[in-house]
Amino acid sequence: MIIVKYVFLLLLFVLIFLVIRSVLHIVIRQRKARFRLHYVKMSAFGHRFSEYLGNRSRLFKHVKEMMESVELGMSMQTMLTLSLILFLVGLLAGAFFFQSVKGVLVLTFICMSLPYMLLRLKLVSIRLQTRLEFLPAVEVFYQYYMVDPHKNIKMALKYCLEENRILYPIKPVFEQLYRNLMTQRDTEESLRIFSLTMGHTWGDYFIGILRVALTEGSYVGDSFKELIVDMRKAQRFDQLERNRLLEIRIANFTPILFLALFLFINFKVNADNAYLYYMVDPVGRNMLLDALLLIFVSFLMGIYLSMRRM
Repeated sequence: MIIVKYVFLLLLFVLIFLVIRSVLHIVIRQRKARFRLHYVKMSAFGHRFSEYLGNRSRLFKHVKEMMESVELGMSMQTMLTLSLILFLVGLLAGAFFFQSVKGVLVLTFICMSLPYMLLRLKLVSIRLQTRLEFLPAVEVFYQYYMVDPHKNIKMALKYCLEENRILYPIKPVFEQLYRNLMTQRDTEESLRIFSLTMGHTWGDYFIGILRVALTEGSYVGDSFKELIVDMRKAQRFDQLERNRLLEIRIANFTPILFLALFLFINFKVNADNAYLYYMVDPVGRNMLLDALLLIFVSFLMGIYLSMRRM
């Protein structure tokens, strides 16, 4: 009798398992099919939350525009998820390794700020690559604008891109501007993203001329000509500024190299004492924490000076 009871319970468990598995399989298949539809994606919680933050938060909107300006292959939801994961990693690592409030706060702040800092570094790198190519690109665009009988900004931009007259590395930036303008996107937002990618005064002047031409339909050939003349006069100064920016970027990484060299020498000379001091002793761990904090601050200062030099 007991054996029959156990067999019955086993069969009942197997039956319930098969039913639950079948139901889950059907539900998952239906969910996958539904999420292929656009309106379901648009009604997803993550998308609605991102739209809400985009309308209410300037910081969120700024980060989103910066991600688009560098053409980062990552959605805003992924960026937020990564920041949250790094926040938890910093919190746990600070509590486990440093075992102090200072360690938890510093390491959590560094880890949480890491995606934004790397995004800024990528933007500065793009600005450095495109700085010297901006004048030739504007000259080519001006030629096509003057040749066009209707003096249409969008058509001039289209033809100079199709004929490959604007070359890499600045070509993707102009292609992004053209896509944004041709997809009926807000003109001011499209120009703001282009200006954010350029990041220098000449780019702001160029955007100002485009804004007048696109919104008012005015002839801006003389303004383009004056801009090109002024940029040619300042070309040597731009080269000097670019060299200073390269020096700032090199100086950003020197503290990391010195810290790595310092730790390598100490562990090479006496690994046991170095381990006891830097990993076990609270004073040594606090010194490593201060070093990480100073390196992070130096990175922030380097990024700030780079943005100011642009």
